Amino acid sequence: MISAATAFGFLFIILVNTVITAVTVRFFRMRLSTRWGAVVYTLLLMPLVYVATTLVLSGAVGLGGSGLGDRGTVLILVWVLPFTLGISIDLFWMPPPDEMELPEQAREDQQRR
Repeated sequence: MISAATAFGFLFIILVNTVITAVTVRFFRMRLSTRWGAVVYTLLLMPLVYVATTLVLSGAVGLGGSGLGDRGTVLILVWVLPFTLGISIDLFWMPPPDEMELPEQAREDQQRR
């Protein structure tokens, strides 16, 4: 049986990883000029970030624990679920990067007027 502290720890790690994924994917989509660049950077860098956050939050801080028993379940909860949630938040609930105005574009628009 999983304890309340372990469940809270896993939920906190899932929340932190989801927020990091959504912000990072949005940053890559806004700043990189090609669509494939954002995909490649997301697929290569997010696992590294997940390793760091999971080690810090579950190791040093002590959240999560090993109450679930199965490594596959923990991997799905801590990596796969936040990754898919973060990407879906960026793709489905945020406006497309083409509609966003970056600070350089705003200055150029003001100078043209």
